[in-house]
Amino acid sequence: MLFNSIHFAIFLPIVFTLYWFVTNKNLNLQNILLLISSYFFYACWDWRFLFLLVFSTSLDYFTGIKIYDATTKRNKLFWLWLSICINLGFLGVFKYYNFFAESFTQGLHLLGINANLGSIKVILPVGISFYTFHGLSYVLDLYKNKIKPERNFVNYSVFVSFFPLLVAGPIERATHLLPQIVKKREFNYYTAVDGLRQILWGLFKKMVIADNCAIYANMIFNNQADYSGSTLVLGALFFTFQIYCDFSGYSDIAIGTARLLGIELLRNFAFPYFSRDIAEFWRRWHISLSSWFRDYLYIPLGGSRGGTWMKVRNTFIIFIVSGFWHGANWTFIVWGALNALYFLPLLLTDRNRIHLQTVAQGRLIPNLKELLAMIVTFSLTVLAWIFFRSQNLEHAINYISGIFSSNLFSMPYFLGIKESAITVGFIIFLLIVEWIGREQQYAIKIASHWDKPLQWLFYYLIAMIIFLFGSPSQEFIYFQF
Repeated sequence: MLFNSIHFAIFLPIVFTLYWFVTNKNLNLQNILLLISSYFFYACWDWRFLFLLVFSTSLDYFTGIKIYDATTKRNKLFWLWLSICINLGFLGVFKYYNFFAESFTQGLHLLGINANLGSIKVILPVGISFYTFHGLSYVLDLYKNKIKPERNFVNYSVFVSFFPLLVAGPIERATHLLPQIVKKREFNYYTAVDGLRQILWGLFKKMVIADNCAIYANMIFNNQADYSGSTLVLGALFFTFQIYCDFSGYSDIAIGTARLLGIELLRNFAFPYFSRDIAEFWRRWHISLSSWFRDYLYIPLGGSRGGTWMKVRNTFIIFIVSGFWHGANWTFIVWGALNALYFLPLLLTDRNRIHLQTVAQGRLIPNLKELLAMIVTFSLTVLAWIFFRSQNLEHAINYISGIFSSNLFSMPYFLGIKESAITVGFIIFLLIVEWIGREQQYAIKIASHWDKPLQWLFYYLIAMIIFLFGSPSQEFIYFQF
């Protein structure tokens, strides 16, 4: 079920009504309703993979209790590694088996050995990377004695499968979400209105910008040999805004939907394209995943505490694993490694935490240094996104080579370029609104401080743009991860 579909527009009001007007006096009934709703939401994709979700949930629920009740470190480690190995085993089979099999076969061919491990035809279960990481964070936090096990299976299952975040995050922590699930929730009108406002902005980013950018990005990337360098730059820019508005739009809708139900999810985006260096970018992009890898991989490996070699090693590990998490393709690995190269100079010169505050905080206009830093960081990000979007490494290299050709400074042209001007106009509108609202949790929250008539005029304008220019029922990019 898509957030941007008529089905969800029917589903959410029904859940909301039952949640606050039928089950609101009984927390257990509320959580049962959330669990049934979440499983129905997931089953709308493919009911067969619902069994995998239930198995993964049961595994971590059971091993979590065993970890906590174990009397020796050896037993704790046994149950921890049982959970990790089975969870990553399922992820490996469904998501990575064919990649490893094909890469190994190609490696043997280079050595003159003819072999074929074969591939398996499997459908990637939607959301498997997200709910697997929910469960892993739970058992890891139990092992570290950060939390106590949740012995109510329904409560724990809601934590793993809460429908707003089930298929594309944010990646929640048990320390943050479980306490909200196990306590009574009271309806708050202002929180609910704020949630609706965030949903509206998420739909605008997804349906108006991301889905329209996708049309032109796909056209240019799929036929890159036919276009000039300037057109290829335009294609890369279209994808840059497509992936940002698609994923941050999903996160806005997910967070806003959860707020309607009295639950606060982790923030996932904080205006990353206004970053002044790559370190700041990664503190603002896909925050829940970046912080997950930091806490459960980077810091246990030693983080930045060791010598230069350890810093370099850990940086490359964290970025390459992050790239590989996104998909079984060398393009994602190179994308991760390229971001590691961007990040290393900042880390080695101890300048990776100099931009912790919002750019031009308290000012409308950035100074020249800030502006140049944002342009450089954005340009490096666009270059890296080319690898992320490309079908394979050869495609990415050819695309970049095509950019740096003799016709780089010619006028861009592709079929439909005149129509794309409308989308470009909406991108400019997005940048203006997000710049003005960059110190808020999400951009149009700034409108809540305006006079009521101006507020409603602004919201109706966005709603009308969605209605007139939105592309309905297009899947979100991160469903494939």
